[in-house]
Amino acid sequence: IFSLNSGNKEITWMMLEAGAETDVVNSVGRTAAQMAAFVGQHDCVTVINNFFPRERLDYYTKPQGLDKEPKLPVKLAGPLHKIITTTNMHPVKIVLLVKENPLLAEVEALKKCYRVLDLICEKCMKQKDMNEVLAMKMHYISCIFQKCITFLKEREDKLDGFIKSLLKGRDKDGFPVYQEKLIRESIRKFPYCEATLLQQLVRSIAPVEI
Repeated sequence: IFSLNSGNKEITWMMLEAGAETDVVNSVGRTAAQMAAFVGQHDCVTVINNFFPRERLDYYTKPQGLDKEPKLPVKLAGPLHKIITTTNMHPVKIVLLVKENPLLAEVEALKKCYRVLDLICEKCMKQKDMNEVLAMKMHYISCIFQKCITFLKEREDKLDGFIKSLLKGRDKDGFPVYQEKLIRESIRKFPYCEATLLQQLVRSIAPVEI
């Protein structure tokens, strides 16, 4: 709580990595994120909401049940974790993070990664303490990975072409239509229709014309 009150993002992150629980409540029934929001430390709230322990991802680097191979190669865990925990959710930023890592910027690698993200999304929605925000984030990144695969397969300029498409503005006003459509499509494809967060997003976006 003291690190949150001071607005120190680095200490907040270190405490989370050391095992601090994000869902524990204080004497007035508030979590650390709720207290941080209450005192106006929104950067700390962002850190908490985007935290995903590495060990939860490493779970998928080991064969489970009847599986002979892990769902995620060990070499992809680090690059994927970096993207999962980023607080900058702009699609261009995510594609750049993919592009900068040769291990990740391959069709088969991205297939494995987005399938793991879909599994994490499902777990976030079905666990006792449902986490709709994290589930939506995993789904959103998964959708971007799938679009990366399309460009890697079909375009000679590959991910550079994807980035150009995301940044290209409409002639009359410079508005990035392709980027807007991608984000809307990812929201529309979120598989848990009953989610409160999804319904809020749809209500906000549906009336707004591109």
